[in-house]
Amino acid sequence: MIFWHIRIPRTLTAFVAGSALATAGMAFQAFFRNPLATPYTLGISSGAAVGAAFAIRMGIPPLFVLLPSTAVFGFLGAITCTAILYGLIRLRGGFSVPALLLTGVALSFMLSSILLVLQYSSSLHDSYRLLRWMMGGVGMVGYDTLFIMVPAVAIGVGVLGYLSDELDLLSAGELTAMTRGVDVSRINKVLFFTVSLMIGTVVSVCGPIGFVGIMVPHTCRLIFGYRHRALFPLVALGGGILLTLCDTVARTIMAPAELPVGVITALIGGPFFLFLIITGRTADRVARG
Repeated sequence: MIFWHIRIPRTLTAFVAGSALATAGMAFQAFFRNPLATPYTLGISSGAAVGAAFAIRMGIPPLFVLLPSTAVFGFLGAITCTAILYGLIRLRGGFSVPALLLTGVALSFMLSSILLVLQYSSSLHDSYRLLRWMMGGVGMVGYDTLFIMVPAVAIGVGVLGYLSDELDLLSAGELTAMTRGVDVSRINKVLFFTVSLMIGTVVSVCGPIGFVGIMVPHTCRLIFGYRHRALFPLVALGGGILLTLCDTVARTIMAPAELPVGVITALIGGPFFLFLIITGRTADRVARG
């Protein structure tokens, strides 16, 4: 009973979430032409966090019998953040990647402030629940939320894989992509909405789990090269395996207690991130794709 109703959905959730985070990270690194971009660069996760915090602060019970209110409101928060971000960019008069990046960072700061207000005004118990959610984890996920997450992630990974050739050209610069016949504006919008859907779904279910989206793409590039069509299945597989292994460590290292999986990925990813920053040549090579 424990194996089928707890272990299996937990393992599948970790694998699916890891695959989504890794492929989204690789897509954003090509999208922004920045090797240090992560799936959370635009602040979509902050929108999900505000939604989840609102559900916890208001004491909203599970919806539709089984779905956790944090997952439902976290997803709504992520979608709302995506819509606001796109609307602000459209008001500017075009879909500019640099403007999108700056707007996303500014929106992330604003949402973080709202999150702090919600946390400060919550009870000690609710603040603890929010803190645990913010650390990321897959321990409380069952088949119900898994069945919601899998289709969104599968569609997202499929779309990103289909755009592999365009990502190769975008990595070399928008001008290069346009001279090769790529509709840069359309591709940028598709990438933006696809990654936002994936990240919003994963974060609403699992909370923000950091560093998977930067560790796996860089490692795969260093080993297998820079062609996105070959990298996508490898990155998806690597992300799933990494997060599954990290969850196993989080579950067993302090047994019978367990750590949030986000703590383990941060312990591994922090030094890895510093390594990328210090060794600038590696970052430059990845940026050139």
